[in-house]
Amino acid sequence: MDLYKIADNINLISDFLGIRDIDTLTSDALEEKYKFSQADLLILFGASIAHGCDVVGKAVSNNIAKNFMIVGGEGHTTESLRRAIHSVLPEIVTAGKMEADIMSEYMKRKYDIDNILIERNSTNCGNNVTYALDVIKQNNLSLNNIIIVQDATMQCRMDAGFRKYLQDSEVEVINFASYKVRVVIKNENLVIEPSDIWGMWDIERYISLLMGEIPRLLDDNNGYGPNGKNYIAHVDIPNDVLKAFEELKVEYGDLVRVANPLYASKTFE
Repeated sequence: MDLYKIADNINLISDFLGIRDIDTLTSDALEEKYKFSQADLLILFGASIAHGCDVVGKAVSNNIAKNFMIVGGEGHTTESLRRAIHSVLPEIVTAGKMEADIMSEYMKRKYDIDNILIERNSTNCGNNVTYALDVIKQNNLSLNNIIIVQDATMQCRMDAGFRKYLQDSEVEVINFASYKVRVVIKNENLVIEPSDIWGMWDIERYISLLMGEIPRLLDDNNGYGPNGKNYIAHVDIPNDVLKAFEELKVEYGDLVRVANPLYASKTFE
């Protein structure tokens, strides 16, 4: 397949997965779209690349939310987060630490943010949601809205998880994928731009994460939707996204990420 077509297909899938309901993570953006300037809760998920810490740190410092939670135990992305944070702030011990603890320590040191709700037991996208809701309940938070910030490759699935478990409530979920990138062609190679995003996946890992999401989001026998494993709410996948995925499978079928049983739980993978 032509490299430019491959790049177009990758970008089509990434645009679909990396939901942003507001253009910037700011009070002004909230006010413009939702007519309030401060959310009840912002949740940052540990599977996000380290760049997400700065995106959220700045927003929380500017009072974008009344409450702030970090969610993340140990999963398939944890080791890369440990390396990224430790390389920037070597005084933070990251070896063996859970994602939420690593991120919260970074937030405290760089942004002087102390009042952080912590969830450190989740190991996958599914129990990220249920354990986060447990923390909300334990702290008696009354919510009308939640901003969720996840790695762009997993934002759509995180949204679908919250929609499943909040379907009987009136809580509004506002998505903000932690980064937006494009894949372009340079010197006949696929390259991610911007090239300076902290902790960004290498191109092969990025493609693997993107492609691994589509089979999970499919609402069929093998997918995570109501007609499959019932981990998430139904997701409508546009035909052009499905076509892009099928075309990329010809080139990258061996990169479709499968669930790691190490991080599965009784109810989620």
